[in-house]
Parts: sequence; C-alpha cells; structure tokens
Amino acid sequence: MKIIIHGGFFSESDQSHEVKVAKQNSLKEIAQKAYHYLESHSAFETVAYAVSLLEDDELYNAGIGSQIQSDGVIRMSAAIMDGETQKMSGVINIQNVKNPILVAKDLMKEDDRVLGGSGAKNYASEHGFEDFSTEIPQRRKEYEAKLNNGGKGTVGCVALDKDGKLAVATSTGGKGFEIPGRISDSATVAGNYANEFCAVSCTGVGEDIVSNATSTKIVTRVTDGMDLKQAFDKTFAELKVIDGFAGAIAIDKNGNIFHQDSYPTMVFASFDGNQFEVFN
Repeated sequence: MKIIIHGGFFSESDQSHEVKVAKQNSLKEIAQKAYHYLESHSAFETVAYAVSLLEDDELYNAGIGSQIQSDGVIRMSAAIMDGETQKMSGVINIQNVKNPILVAKDLMKEDDRVLGGSGAKNYASEHGFEDFSTEIPQRRKEYEAKLNNGGKGTVGCVALDKDGKLAVATSTGGKGFEIPGRISDSATVAGNYANEFCAVSCTGVGEDIVSNATSTKIVTRVTDGMDLKQAFDKTFAELKVIDGFAGAIAIDKNGNIFHQDSYPTMVFASFDGNQFEVFN
C-alpha cells in the first residue's frame, strides 16, 4: 500500500515561513490518517477521504480555503478516477459545498458523471450535501486587496491499495480572480487520470496542464512501457517547451512513487507504512 498527497505550490513571495511549516505539518498528518484509512478501505475510497481532509483545511486552495473569482464568488472543481474501472466523475465550478470531492465521488454511480455550475450544486443539495459557506475572512481580505496566490493552488491524492488497485482525486478552488466560468485542469483528464498501470494528480497553472495533457501523457507512457521517471521526464520536457508551470504526483502498479515540478516549490507528502517524505 502506498499513498502520496500534494497541497499545490508554495509561494515564497506571499506566504510566511510559518505557513510553510504549517502546511508541512498538515500534509504529514493527513498522509498518516489517509494511510491508516487505506488499511481498511479501497484506493478509490481513500483518495476521496484524503482530499476531503485537505478541503477541510483552510491552508489550501480547495474546499473552505478556496480562492475568490473576479466577481467575488467562490467556485470549486474536483474529480476522482478509479484506475480499475477507468471511470472518472467530477464537479466543475460548484458553489457553497464544503467538500466538492465527496460530490464528485457520489457522482460515480450516475450515468452523467461530470456536472457543472448550478447542475452540480442542485445534485449536491438533492443528495444531502450540506450548504456551506466556503469563504474564510483571509480570502476576502486577499480579494479586497487584489492579491492572489498566482493560480497555482490545487490539492490531490494518489493511492495504491492492498489489492493492487490505483485511484486518484484532485480538488481546486481556482486560481483566484479568474473570469467567471473559467475551467481548471483539476476536473479534466489533463489534471487527474488513472488506469490499472498508473495514477497521476497535477497542480499548477491549469491552462498549461491542459495544453500539455500532463496526467494523461504520463499514465499513457507508463502503460506503454516507460518507467515513471522516463514518463515524467518526457512529459515535463514537453511542458518546458511551452514554459508551463506544473507539478505532479504519481504511483504506478508496482508501488513506485514519483513526483516532479517545473519549479521546485510544490508541497507534498508520501507514506508507505514505514517512512514519511515531506517536501517544501
């Protein structure tokens, strides 16, 4: 069993050392909780659980810590993919829901598995997901001061369970101050993808990740026989051509864990039952 989570990119310019340490400690705690959960649950269930914990922490740009868009409204996106069934479900630009990833997980049982805007919110309300004000005072202060986090905030989790099954989940509060209606990579196969061979979650600038099809390329290359490092190296070399800003975490079917970013400020943690790795 293996698990890795990420909390987006850390901006040295507008976040303090204390925030950086707080994120490191939070990621370690969530990785440990998620690993213990994985001991008695599937990879699919675990990635949703881990991302919901990240959404519940205002340190991250997802769930209750989401950024505010240019019209003063918070809209969130999230997706989950089961490597065994190769099915993905998600929500795009959903409002007033505490845990978009849990709505995305619930949608997996539907024929229509990716919903956006008011349709996503209506589904959440009809299926018992509580209305919740995701806005925290700090985000409002940032909005009023016309600050943002550089569009690099996302959270995600990849897990391999005891039965050798892979899954991935990713959630974002957007880049902040975007045009209403903008769609990030997080609820697309560019930012969140898995099959029986590999699972990948991305963070960074959504437009770059979509242009590069980052998650899909890495998983496809591993499926076709490349090892994780080779798949990452080739995909990130292509990302560099467009001066793309992205980071990614992955696990393959053999339990190999890998991560890479185009600028070394992605915050992540992994746990294999014996050893933690916490970075940035």
